[in-house]
Amino acid sequence: MSFTSTILQWFRENGRDLPWRQTRDPYAIWLSEIILQQTQVKQGWHYWERFMQRWPTVDDLAAASEDEVLREWQGLGYYSRARNLHAAAKQVVVLGGFPNTIEGLRSLKGVGDYTAAAIGSFAFGLPAAVVDGNVYRVLARRFGISTPINTTEGKKEFAALAQELLPSENVQLSLLNDQLSPVAAYNQAMMDFGATHCTPSKPLCMQCPLQDSCIALREGRVAELPAKQKTLKVKERHLIYIYIRCNGETAIRRRPAGDIWQGLYEPLLIDGGQMTIDNWAAQHHCQSSMVNCQLLRKNVKHVLTHRILYADFYLWQPDEKPALPDDYFWIPEADIDNYAVPRLIEILLEMLNA
Repeated sequence: MSFTSTILQWFRENGRDLPWRQTRDPYAIWLSEIILQQTQVKQGWHYWERFMQRWPTVDDLAAASEDEVLREWQGLGYYSRARNLHAAAKQVVVLGGFPNTIEGLRSLKGVGDYTAAAIGSFAFGLPAAVVDGNVYRVLARRFGISTPINTTEGKKEFAALAQELLPSENVQLSLLNDQLSPVAAYNQAMMDFGATHCTPSKPLCMQCPLQDSCIALREGRVAELPAKQKTLKVKERHLIYIYIRCNGETAIRRRPAGDIWQGLYEPLLIDGGQMTIDNWAAQHHCQSSMVNCQLLRKNVKHVLTHRILYADFYLWQPDEKPALPDDYFWIPEADIDNYAVPRLIEILLEMLNA
């Protein structure tokens, strides 16, 4: 049996039953793909259901405010996905519906080659192969490919191979799941096989339908593949957050563009480097009122993709509102849950409420 037929057979017997696979609605499929870009299915499933319930159509989502979308997204991280999601929804409304070509889908904000192929094949039956981390891993191991997947050469090589392996329209019906086109079934099969069988660690090699033809297994290179070229060193950054509590109110600001967590809200920030609370207090002439500024926790570690953050959390309860930079504003403390905040600030709020 060929590689493609084997994968389809495995999928028919072992494929995951996911709600966005029970429809060809491009909105539901697109929403699931954006949520799952850097999120595990178990967590993303809950968010997908919440979004579908609150905004059942792309028109509903486009009509929402960015703040509403960011608040609903809170906890998923990588917030540029939420901003792109909202922007793309508005694009779709202007277009009068989802594009039904790969080029058209690719033009939507936040939709790359993988997502366009997924939506195109699942919703419209387009002959486009998906290539994500799961697909890289399965192909690299099965075909013994050592080309780093994070290089231009590697991306081209794997994309060409993935496209070559797509099933033809006359594939045996016994290998297909009901109501799925051959390409849609194959793409979902590759994603599921990599996610649940040919996993990054502890793959099920001894129960694998490809074990007789897997080059990595035969050569003892399963743990080495797929290969990656070394990237830049992760940078560290130190932050000091001061939660101000003054007569039932607190001060927050919306983070500006050009930095992490764009568009999310945070309490008073002293951004690392050589700046300390004492230096900040001296600059703003409020040393006396900060005498009782309480340290809640020091060096809280928070890992992002390209940097590691270390944050100190403080609680400051002045008798009068201090003068703050112009981008901060005061809100009732009870309203803080109405504002989307990064996970790091959620941790701070959890300390205050403990």
